[in-house]
Amino acid sequence: MRRRRGLAALLLVVGVVVALAARGADASIHEYSGGGFAPRANSFFFHGGSEGLYASDPSSNSSHSFIRFDSVTFRRTQESAARHEEMQQKTGLVEAIIVEIQDRGNIGGSYLHSDAICCTPELHKERSCKVGEVIIQPNPDNADWPKRVQTFFNGRNEEANMVTQSVPINKTGMYYLYFMFCDPQLKGLKITGRTVWKNPQGYLPGKMAPMMTFYGFMSLAYLVLGLVWFLQFVRCWKDILQLHYHITAVIALGMCEMAFWCFEYANFNSTGTRPMAITLWAVTFTAVKKTISRLLLLVVSMGYGVVRPTLGAVTSKVGALGVIYFIASEGLELVENLGNINDFSGKTRLFLVLPVAILDATFIIWIFSSLSRTLEKLQLRRSMAKLELYRKFTNSLAISVLVSIAWIGYELYFNATDPLSELWQRAWIIPAFWNLLSYAFLAIICILWSPSHNPTGFAYSEDTADEVDEEGLSLVGSAVKGTGDMVNMRVFPEDKRA
Repeated sequence: MRRRRGLAALLLVVGVVVALAARGADASIHEYSGGGFAPRANSFFFHGGSEGLYASDPSSNSSHSFIRFDSVTFRRTQESAARHEEMQQKTGLVEAIIVEIQDRGNIGGSYLHSDAICCTPELHKERSCKVGEVIIQPNPDNADWPKRVQTFFNGRNEEANMVTQSVPINKTGMYYLYFMFCDPQLKGLKITGRTVWKNPQGYLPGKMAPMMTFYGFMSLAYLVLGLVWFLQFVRCWKDILQLHYHITAVIALGMCEMAFWCFEYANFNSTGTRPMAITLWAVTFTAVKKTISRLLLLVVSMGYGVVRPTLGAVTSKVGALGVIYFIASEGLELVENLGNINDFSGKTRLFLVLPVAILDATFIIWIFSSLSRTLEKLQLRRSMAKLELYRKFTNSLAISVLVSIAWIGYELYFNATDPLSELWQRAWIIPAFWNLLSYAFLAIICILWSPSHNPTGFAYSEDTADEVDEEGLSLVGSAVKGTGDMVNMRVFPEDKRA
């Protein structure tokens, strides 16, 4: 009964996560549905989006990069509109400010030695800025940037429609869009509509564009691995072990996962929005592959098919851990790929990431404790061939752990030193590395447990008495003890964010 209630609760959490993710899909078409403005200094602002954009290709008529305003409407309160006369012109101003991140210091009065963002009467007397407008210092190399697009309210109108227009991008960089106003009487203003951001080669954001090529490369890599494994599988089909079927399943899942992501990115690039159905399939394949991969490492570490024919009483525990991990991983992947996780509060982010981190720590602890027992059993049995096999496996896993720790350190350093995504052109390397590491470790397992006409070197044989099932006895205690140290480790990560 408790297990059913726990499973139902986890399913409910995933349902809530799907609803949150569907609320705002991550895309190059940024939708605004009644968002409010937040105060900052003497201004009010709304973040309209930020993306890495490449400069337009002057040699091509079709390879243009731009930000387009589509059906953007501002709506003020009735009280704000009633303060003005019916025939009065320009009774409220909203500005769209587009700034390349390197020019962020040109917004506001910092160059005027003022903390103000909007021009005040005092600053107007001293310098050339207009009262009621955002202070912008033009770029000396391009006087038109940062870009300012103004929209005025007239009379007592409660709505002001922004003129549909495209702003061409002629310089590669990370661009931020802010909608801002300076008049306190416009407090309560809401925005609806959308903006379209396009790179020369399509709608994929700049930091995500290289991943489309990378997923195509990984699809071919999994195809090659699958073909080599299949040929060996067919050649030795009479001597196939149960473990070989599990490895085959992981390879097949990897092929499908990379193919779906490649197709999803290609569709995203051509339409500007993430196709819900394709993304759901890609996310699900990712969650299933991550789960099966961890379970494969766990059962191999337990000596399944080598020192024990079955998992015995621990089977239910392994299965339960796999189900829970799949649900938690699916929920996190959905939010990260169907929605923008940065839109959620710190507590919400922790709520989504922490369960997966704890479960990963549980897998790590269980895998290494199982490996220790398996190596001890092989030493006692004097099974030198199997012992050598597991030593190679343990060494490979240890190297993977060390490389993962080093890369986690680099990732933390990268994120800490680049809070504004100025290094967006290199950001794709971080998720790509985890995919490469996962693929490399799968290839190592394929080599170590390759099908053979003489599988007795690593197949189970009843040369000793029945073993007492020791797996899982200290799992909970060990996991709780080690979670504090391992919670941020991603030894087997396959993260997709750009």
